[in-house]
Amino acid sequence: MLPEEKMTQLLDRYSSLETQMSENPDPETYVRLASEFSELGPVVQKIRELKEAQSELSDLEELLADADIDGEMREMAEAEIPDLKVVIGTFQDELQILLLPTDKADQKNAIIEVRAGTGGSEAALFAGDLFRMYQRHAETHGWKVDVLSESAGEVGGYKEIVATISGKGVFARLKFESGVHRVQRVPETESGGRIHTSAATVAVLPEAEEVDVAIRNEDIRIDTMRASGAGGQHVNTTDSAVRITHIPTGVVVLSSEKSQHQNRANAMKELRSRLYDMERQKIDQERADSRKGQVGSGDRSERIRTYNFPQGRVTDHRINLTLYKLDRMIAGEGLDELFDALITDYQANQLAALGETDGD
Repeated sequence: MLPEEKMTQLLDRYSSLETQMSENPDPETYVRLASEFSELGPVVQKIRELKEAQSELSDLEELLADADIDGEMREMAEAEIPDLKVVIGTFQDELQILLLPTDKADQKNAIIEVRAGTGGSEAALFAGDLFRMYQRHAETHGWKVDVLSESAGEVGGYKEIVATISGKGVFARLKFESGVHRVQRVPETESGGRIHTSAATVAVLPEAEEVDVAIRNEDIRIDTMRASGAGGQHVNTTDSAVRITHIPTGVVVLSSEKSQHQNRANAMKELRSRLYDMERQKIDQERADSRKGQVGSGDRSERIRTYNFPQGRVTDHRINLTLYKLDRMIAGEGLDELFDALITDYQANQLAALGETDGD
């Protein structure tokens, strides 16, 4: 339960921000104040709802303490109190979740990378299915998808595809998708009807801006090269492919679309996001060494989900959740149920960790 003093501080801060915003500050200050004001809004709304319910409970208890209260009024008050206590408990839980430490990257756009893993052509087809699943999910939410680079599979799908997904709170929803996704199904090329298992790896990075990561010119090497065309790694026959190597970390990114200028911009965007993500992972690891098993550890070698086509089920191994809605999932329509469950589990882990910290 949140201490009264803390709630008062938050209400006072909200009022102070409102006052400062009304005093015509310079644009930069106004944006900073408005951002904090917007973040505090849902918290303050919940505190006000909680205080109103607590005040109502106090009035009812005071009423019951009056010996002269008539019988009908007493019965009414006694009937309302249990429901009111449940409401207060719910508000307190919701407030705790609203006040959990937030990931600064949550409101950013995301860069999603899908790569075929074990399983040859079938893995490339599955990588294509996964990418289209995210693409359709994005469309239902009004998010924008821009492909940065792609390498087609020999019989369809992708050896790898990298895209940005832009919209409000995209990274917060997609960040738990990083890891190994496994598929079990009968490939179209399989005449014997045997079930094959193959895999694809998904990485979701917050899209970093220049203010997030400073990249010095002397720390990068830029190579322009011809993509190798049919049978090679990249399908576009062009002299414009750009490869950027970040010398201090050894991170290499490649973009091979048609415009050399666009390739350089895409590669820098991906490099910036990879470096930003590396720094976030490092900080998260230092902070959560004792809780390695939690959702969102970001370990991309971890098998996180299995899509079993013969049984029509999707299983997320991190939270032991199985849904028999594979058709809807792969069509991008049923992902919100899965994302909500992952976020709820993550929040429960955060609350448990806070409880451990408070108990120390």
